[in-house]
Formats: sequence, structure tokens, C-alpha cells
Amino acid sequence: MALTLGLGAVLSGPAMATAGAAGPVVTRAALNPALVAGRGANVAFAEQEAENATTNGTVIGPDRTAYTLPSEASGRKAVRLTPGQHVEFVLPNAANAINVRYSIPDAPGGGGITAPLQVTVNGKDRRTMTLTSQYAWLYNQYPFSNDPNADLLHPDWWITECACVPNATTPAPVITKPFRPSHFYDEQRLLLGKKYKAGDKVRLTVPAGSNAAWTVIDLLDSELVGAPHVRVLAANVLLFGADPLGRRDSADAFDKAIAFAKRSHLKVYIPPGVYQVNRHIIVDDVTIEGAGNWYTIIKGKEVALDPPAPDGSVHTGVGFYGKDAKDGGSRNVHLSGFAIEGDVRERIDTDQVNGIGGAMSDSTIDGLYIRHTKVGLWFDGPMSNVKVTNNIVVDQIADALNFHIGVTNSLVANNFVRNTGDDGLAMWSEKTANANNTFDRNTVQTPVLANGIAVYGGKDNTISNNLVADPIREGSGIQVGSRFGAEPFTGSMWITNNTTVRAGTYELNWNIGLGAIWFYALEKNIEANIQVVGNHFLDNGYNAIMLVSEWSVKDLYSITNVHFKDIRVDGTGTSVVSARVKGSATFENVDARNVGAVGINNCGSFNFPPTGSEFTVTDLGGNDGGGTTGPWMAPWELPNTITCDDRPPVVTPPAPAPW
Repeated sequence: MALTLGLGAVLSGPAMATAGAAGPVVTRAALNPALVAGRGANVAFAEQEAENATTNGTVIGPDRTAYTLPSEASGRKAVRLTPGQHVEFVLPNAANAINVRYSIPDAPGGGGITAPLQVTVNGKDRRTMTLTSQYAWLYNQYPFSNDPNADLLHPDWWITECACVPNATTPAPVITKPFRPSHFYDEQRLLLGKKYKAGDKVRLTVPAGSNAAWTVIDLLDSELVGAPHVRVLAANVLLFGADPLGRRDSADAFDKAIAFAKRSHLKVYIPPGVYQVNRHIIVDDVTIEGAGNWYTIIKGKEVALDPPAPDGSVHTGVGFYGKDAKDGGSRNVHLSGFAIEGDVRERIDTDQVNGIGGAMSDSTIDGLYIRHTKVGLWFDGPMSNVKVTNNIVVDQIADALNFHIGVTNSLVANNFVRNTGDDGLAMWSEKTANANNTFDRNTVQTPVLANGIAVYGGKDNTISNNLVADPIREGSGIQVGSRFGAEPFTGSMWITNNTTVRAGTYELNWNIGLGAIWFYALEKNIEANIQVVGNHFLDNGYNAIMLVSEWSVKDLYSITNVHFKDIRVDGTGTSVVSARVKGSATFENVDARNVGAVGINNCGSFNFPPTGSEFTVTDLGGNDGGGTTGPWMAPWELPNTITCDDRPPVVTPPAPAPW
């Protein structure tokens, strides 16, 4: 059944024997790099979308409908290959390594399959990658299932597909199985063994006889990886019994190396190899260096705990953890230059199966590659002064990074995130406020659920110079939310010089479109000084900007003191601004074009008093441009004219272009 849906529901576009350009097309988040200059992570690899390459397969998409393969692809397009077909990329720069983002079918009963993919360069030097869907294909309602044939996990929840509560509906609705398939993609790296020059052709071919009925290729990243880093004067884990071939567990050897390094005031060095580690490595006052994240791989199995741990975990697995905050946390931890590869295939929120965890103050996490864990980096504070830089976090069941509980004075910069199962980067001020933190120059692509970047409460935090692309469902590019029991927003917040593209998703539960940036007052007022300056919202599926409450609390909470300045909006499926809450915001130098509906969709709190909307829009000047209905900020809309269209028709915007 999974295979049938995977084929029948997601494929579009004609077979294209010579699709794509003759030369290389390099993109960033499937965009012309000129459109996002200075924003997002500066990475060592070049991204090439499969739909721009040469193929005898089939281009699928574009499609932004959740539960389809194109919707989860970068740029909402990909290439489908059947056995015997190929896609060929022209290297834009010298390279000796590639990364392939792909999807193959699930097993009929769930659990995934493996299948080969042949790699050749200039028609020779053949290598075979082993692709897998064992870490993909989730189904059903949160927190999801690996079983495509499962019944509803929550039959008492309202279901959009039938507009009903199944166990309260007579007759009971028939739910199509597999229900809500998602999380289709995975990534696989390959060192090519030699250096190839710009202009050489990398061909990916599905061999005849493959057990995968189809293989979807989303993109290829190519990179020139440098020589391994060597640290001679160090506590080398090999000297303490670590196995670089991964045949036996090296966790105890790592512990011994760390203890020796601390006594001897040395760093720990992990040479090239694959090291099996099946539990947490507790780190405190130690520096651990690998040879580089292509060379040093820490790989672990997920291990069931019987009985469960005191924190509720029912599994453990590979991860580097600071001490618990209640025990004082860890300090002076420095981790760099290795990969962490987990074995997490299902979402269990109580499990501590994250790549990095615990509390680490005065610490640095740099140059790691993390995949197949639950959350790449989950920090439980209070803690202060951690710097998370230059990491790649992909293929997570939940978030890539979460600052949780009282993380302060910390920086997350120049990280690349793709294919998370929840928020890409998040600050969650549960119990204790996060404060004075900055998320700067990160790239977040294709979060399957929730948002690219989310901030839940806190004080004096900054979101700057980031690139967020292709959120899939129940979230969007950037969210500022009073929810999940978060402490209130206080002080100021700065959201500056970010770019979102193909955001503004469909909200499954509300049956409406969201904004590329959205403010959500669910549990408290949002009334801190929030400055949204210099941001670009490109190719928005629905609204560019949304300020919203929840129907059940629509008269309780408001959003005020939000200020938009020097904003560019290029393409909206509906409006520039959608206000579904009481409160106010100011707008200055907000330029818009290709706007699909009325510029301001002002519903307020849906009470519709004769005095006008409960939400006030203040025009501070310089607000120009518009679309199908004229100027986006028309005089007749101000300051609080009711212009409410609950679900306006969606007009597909054109692709973004230079301003």
C-alpha cells in the first residue's frame, strides 16, 4: 500500500529524455544564489538540483501539497528514476566527494528497504551506493508510526480529511491507509577516492533489477574534502582500545581517553575510522577532535532500556552529553571534526537519543555532521555561553537544534540543516526564559513538520541573516509563538535580514494558509518590543506575514508592539498581511509585488465590531507595490478596516527574481 500511494499520489510531469541544462546549475535552496547573497550558511559544497540536470527519468512537481514526494523536495521538484534510468550532473568545481538526497519506497509493511545506486564519473570509476528507506516513511498522527497499515493513533482528534472526530462520528469514517505518509527523504555521502575537475560528469543510475520500483533523486551536493586533520600530541582513542573498524563498541575506550586527557591536560583525538558507540559519552572540561566529519564517524545502534531510565527514556544510543543541569551541568567542552550517526527510526519524545545533549556552558560545538538521531543538538539548561558553529545536521526525527530551558548568551551560526521532522532551529523557554541568544547565518531546508526557525518565549533574542526554505506542513519559515508552556516574551526581539522561500504553508488543523513569518498568541499576550527588519519573504504559498490567535482563546490574548521595516515580499498566494488576532503592528518601507489577494486580510478576533477590526495596522510610510487587487496597503484598509476573507483563493506566484 505504501508503494502504491508513493507512486500514484506524487508523480507528475512528462518523461524527459534530455531534461536539464548542458552545464552545471548551482543553487542555494533551489534559488539563484544572487537572491540570497549574505544570508544562510557558507558551506563547502555546491548544491545542484536534479531537475536542472540531464536525465532520462521523469521530473516530478512542482507541488506543495503535504504527503507527496515533490512537496518534501528542495524547490518542490525532483527526478524519478526507474531501473535503468539515470540523472547526470556536471561538476561546477573540483570535487572528491558527493552527497545524494533521495527517496526510495518503504516496505509494504513498513520498516524500509535498501537498494543500490550506481555512481560513475565520465562513464567510468563505477561505485555503488546503498540507499535505504529504513529512516524514512512515517505515517499517521503525531508522534507518528512506522506502520503504514496502522489505525488512527488518536481517534478522538479532529481529522481534516473528513472534517470529523472519528470516534464521535456516525457512521465512522473510512480513513485511507497509509494515512498521512511523510518524511520520505534521506541523504547518503560518498568519498569518490580521487579528485575530479570542474566539468566532469557524475551520473547516478538505478541498476536494472533494483528491488526499488522507483528512486527519486532530489539533489546532489559536491565537495572537495581536504586531508584528514591530525593531532599528534593528544589522548588518541586508539591507545585506549577504540576500534576504528566498528566491529566492537568503543564507548569504554572513549571514556578512558577522556579521563586520561583530563588528568594530563591534553585533547582527545579520534583518528579516521568508524567507531561503534551505543550509549552516551558524558563530557565535561574536555576537548575532543576528530579528523574531519568525512573521516571520523561515531556510529551507534539504538538500545532498548529495561527498565526505562528515570527521565522516561526507553532507549539510549550514540550521543555526546553534558551533565544534567540539576547536577551543575558541564563546562569547557569543545567538540569538533567528526560525524555522529544514530539509529533512530521512530519518534519517542521521552527518549534521550540526541546527537548532543545535556547542559554545556562555556563550550563550543564546531564542524560536526549529525544524522539519524532524534534531535541533532538538544540542550536542557540552565546553561550559558555555548557556540554551535559550522555544523551539518540532516535527517532528524525531530529538531536539528533546540535551546530548552534557560539557555543564555549563546550563538548558533553558520550551520546547515536539512530534512528535520520538527522545527529546524528552536528556542523554547519552558520554565526558565532563554535570553540574549543569536541564531545567525544558518540555512534551514525542508522541515517536514513545523517551522524552519521557531522562538517560544524569551528575552532579548536575535534571529538574523538566516535562509529558510520549503517548510512542508503545520508550520512555516519563522514562528514567534506563545505556546508549549513557554515563559512570556519580554524585553526585545530582533528578526533581521532573513530570507524565507516557498514558505507560508497550509495548516492542516485549521484548514488555512500560514504566513512565511507568523506570530501565534495561544497562551499569553505577545507584547515585547519585536523588530522585524530587512527580511525578504519570497514565493509565499499563502501569506507573507501572519499574526494569529486560536479560536478558543480569541478574546483572551493579543499581539502588540510588532514593527515591520525595510521588508521585501516577492509573491504571495494570498495576502501580504493576515491578522487573525486583536492588537496592532506598524509597517514602514514594506515593498511587495505579485500579491495574489487583498494586501491586508484583517479579520481581527472575528468579533467584527462596528468600530472596525480589533487589529490596527499603522502605516509609517514607504509601503509600496501590490498585485492583483492594487496597492497592498491601500488607504481604505487603514487603520483597522475589516477586510476579512477567511480562506481567499490562492494565486500561484511567479518564481522569485532580482528586485
